[in-house]
Formats: sequence, C-alpha cells, structure tokens
Amino acid sequence: MTRESVRQSPAVVVTRSADETETLGRALAAMLPAGSIVALRGELATGKTCLVRGMARLFAEDELVHSPTFTLVNEYGHAPSLIHMDLYRLAGAGEIADLGYAELFDSENICAIEWAERAEALLPRRRLDVYLEHLGGDARRIRFEDHGIMPDGWIDRLRALSKP
Repeated sequence: MTRESVRQSPAVVVTRSADETETLGRALAAMLPAGSIVALRGELATGKTCLVRGMARLFAEDELVHSPTFTLVNEYGHAPSLIHMDLYRLAGAGEIADLGYAELFDSENICAIEWAERAEALLPRRRLDVYLEHLGGDARRIRFEDHGIMPDGWIDRLRALSKP
C-alpha cells in the first residue's frame, strides 16, 4: 500500500488561547511539504484565521497577517510562499474556478483555504483537512485529517504542543 493511499486516523489538539492556536499553526507550517493544501473548516470565530496567522509567521515574520475576507487571497513570503484564501464570500466551486483561484491549488506554494467546503469539488485528493470547533471561551478543538501529505511523526509533534 502506498503512503498516498493510507489515511491516518485523525489527530485532535485542544488549544486554550489564541497564542496557543498561532503556535500550533506555526508548528504545522514547518512540517508541510511544498505544494501542500490545507483545507480549513469550521464555523465563524472558531480560529481558522488565527491558525493561519501562525502559519504565516513562519513565512513572513514581520508582516501583518489578517483574513483576506474582502481581498479573497493574501500571499506571505516566497519560495515557497503561503497562499491564504478566504472563500467565505464566494458561492461555490464554479465562482472559484471562474476567478481562476483553482490554479493556486496546483503550485509549489502552501495553500491554506478558509471555508474550504465551498471549493470541495476543486480540491485535490491529497491534502490536509483541518476542522476547528469552539469549546467556549478561548478554547478550540482542532482535528486534523491527513490525506497523504504529512510526514511521519507529525501527529505526535502536534499533540506535544497541547499537553495539559
């Protein structure tokens, strides 16, 4: 069986503050191979942008990182860069394709996509799905499902960041 065809069981991490969520994002970004797609899913205010802010700090430490809700796409760093997409305002896969954003899914950059369910039909099979859930206060449950892109040992490294 190839690595691509094996799907590991989900990893669940609980963060207790925005800082912990950002730290988790930075650690995650450091493990992602070039060309990775990170599909972020969760209701409003579950920490999607906070996680990506941490990821972006690895690529562009001094840049102001914010959600691209109105611009749709922000890019941080270079070679590879982090492409941060926010699809909240888009209707679905057809509109995303019409705008040419599906091309961003096929590059050497790392692409983090908020509201990824709106692009489901366009997403590559090989990706990391991230589900964020609000637990009350600043706590978040973050579930990671690898679909063939993450390196060996990644689950243990992420879980080590959220020890009680």
